[in-house]
Amino acid sequence: MKKKILIVTNTHDLHADLITEIIKNKKHSTFRVNLDLFPKDYQINQLFINGKLTGEIIHIPSGDSINLTDISSVWMRKSAQFSYLSSNLTEQETLFAQQETEQAAFGFLYSLNCYWMSHPISMRSAMFKAEQLSRALKMGFSIPDSLVTNIPSSVTSFKKKIATDAIYKTMSTPTLAADEVNANDVISTGIPTTIITDDMLADLDSVKELPCHFQTYIEKQYELRVTIIGKHIFAAKIDSQADEKTRIDCRDMSAEIDYTAIQLPEKFKQQCFDFVDSYGLNYSALDFIVTPKGDYVFLENNPNGQFLYVEQLVPNLKMLDAVADTLITEAQCYSQ
Repeated sequence: MKKKILIVTNTHDLHADLITEIIKNKKHSTFRVNLDLFPKDYQINQLFINGKLTGEIIHIPSGDSINLTDISSVWMRKSAQFSYLSSNLTEQETLFAQQETEQAAFGFLYSLNCYWMSHPISMRSAMFKAEQLSRALKMGFSIPDSLVTNIPSSVTSFKKKIATDAIYKTMSTPTLAADEVNANDVISTGIPTTIITDDMLADLDSVKELPCHFQTYIEKQYELRVTIIGKHIFAAKIDSQADEKTRIDCRDMSAEIDYTAIQLPEKFKQQCFDFVDSYGLNYSALDFIVTPKGDYVFLENNPNGQFLYVEQLVPNLKMLDAVADTLITEAQCYSQ
C-alpha cells in the first residue's frame, strides 16, 4: 500500500491547500488534520496491546482515515486552538479538554517513525531569538550588537556603547498577539522594528514591565530571505531601501519593492544549511541584512516561517514544488 503524507495545520492555511493539490497531481496521497477542528471533526484511536502499537485517525465528515503505519512523512505546518462537539464548556472544562487533547494528539504524532518537516520539538528549540543569535555567532555569522533586558538603565548604557542608532524589535510576534485574541479585545495590531529616539530614551519606564529586545541599527544595501526546504535552498533579495516604509522594517507589504532571486556564495550557503541542521530542522526561513560593503548579518531564524508570499513575488523560486517533492521523496524512503 502506498504510504501517505500527513499534513498538520489549520483550516486557514493556503500553503497546505496548494501543496495538497500539487502532491495529488504527482499521484501521491495526503491526509490533513486541521487542528482548529480537532477533535470535533476527527476520531482518534491509539492502542497498545500485547506489546504492539496500532493507531488510526478518522476524518468524520469525509470518512477518510489514516493508520500509524500508513504515515511516512509529516509536514508540521500550523497550530490552532482545538475545538469540541460541545460549545458551552466552562473555562475549567475547556482548559482540561485542551490539555487532554494535546496529550492525545501529540502522543500519537510523536510515536511516528517517519520524515518530519519539521519535528515540533526541533521547531520549538529553534524559535528563541536570543539563543539563535548566540548560536549564529558560534557558527561564524555576524550579528548585530543586541540587548534583552527589563532594566531601563541598561538600555541607556547600551545606546551609549554603540556607534549607531538603536532599534527595538519584538522577539515573539510583531502583531503583539493581536491575532490570538477576539477582534473586540485588540488594542493594537502590532509594532514594526522601531528606531529608538531621544524622547523614547527619556521615557523607558515601560521596559520594567517585561524584557525587551534592542539591537544596533545596521545600514543596509538590501535584505535577504533564505529559505531551506530539505536539501534545497532559495534566496530572495529584498530591495527594502527603495521605499521609506520598508527602510527600517521590510515586512510592510504595502510597499511595492522588488523581490528578486539571488545566488549565494557556496560558503555562505553551507553556513545556512549547517545552522538549520544544528536544530534538526528540515525547513527554515532565515533573515539577513546585506550591508553596503556586502557583508551578511544574521537577524533571525523562522523555523516555520511563511514562504508562499516570496514565491508569489519571485515565481521562479519554486518552493511549493520543493516542499511537495521533498515530502514525496522522503515518504518513498520510509515506504521501503
